[in-house]
Amino acid sequence: MLEDYRVPVTEEDQVKAGLAIHLIAARTGAHPSQMTGRGRMNPRAARPRWLAMYLSHVAYGWTLERVGHVFGVNRASVGAACRWVEDERERHSIDDLMNDLEGCIQGLYQSPRLELPQ
Repeated sequence: MLEDYRVPVTEEDQVKAGLAIHLIAARTGAHPSQMTGRGRMNPRAARPRWLAMYLSHVAYGWTLERVGHVFGVNRASVGAACRWVEDERERHSIDDLMNDLEGCIQGLYQSPRLELPQ
């Protein structure tokens, strides 16, 4: 029997994905736990996760494969999610949301990191 193949995910990647998940949750009313489950989801319930995966892809410049590793899905699933979001960006509300959140993330990560004293 083959065991699940998993690529180690760094803590920094988990933090970044968590930020994308929580930003999407804050703006859509979805629950973060809804976006972190493994396996196939109801498409309606999966849409917030698709938005978070897309946001991670564009805001962090992650490859589809890297997004898949962090979110626990395969590259093809991430690609399908990103294609769905790209199509949905024709709606102004989705496009505005993604632009706002991408800018928010980039603003956070462009400023210098604060090292707190021990």
